Amino acid sequence: QKQFVESGGGLVQPGGSLKLSCVSSGFTLGDYVMSWLRQAPGKERTLVASITTIGGLTHYAEPVKGRFTISRDNAKNMVYLQMNNLGPEDTAVYYCNTVPVLEQFWGQGTQVTVSQ
Repeated sequence: QKQFVESGGGLVQPGGSLKLSCVSSGFTLGDYVMSWLRQAPGKERTLVASITTIGGLTHYAEPVKGRFTISRDNAKNMVYLQMNNLGPEDTAVYYCNTVPVLEQFWGQGTQVTVSQ
């Protein structure tokens, strides 16, 4: 079954860092523009960052600019999200997907909780 699998989330204190990873079996991530999205409790899923197929161009949502870095390793079929200086507002379930999203490939996401 083709699906994205996200990992690396957890509980972190404000100001801390986490690095999320995304992998997919049976799906060549390198063929697609990839993105990270997040969904906070009671809110819609929103785009956090995206990266072109060979990583030449990246885009970030305004709230995470300067704190998050998206990257990819096509040889490993992986996409990453380095998150620094995390704040409570970053608490959400984080997902990876293509741009535009492939609805049938949503994974379970990885929970990021920023709290004292």
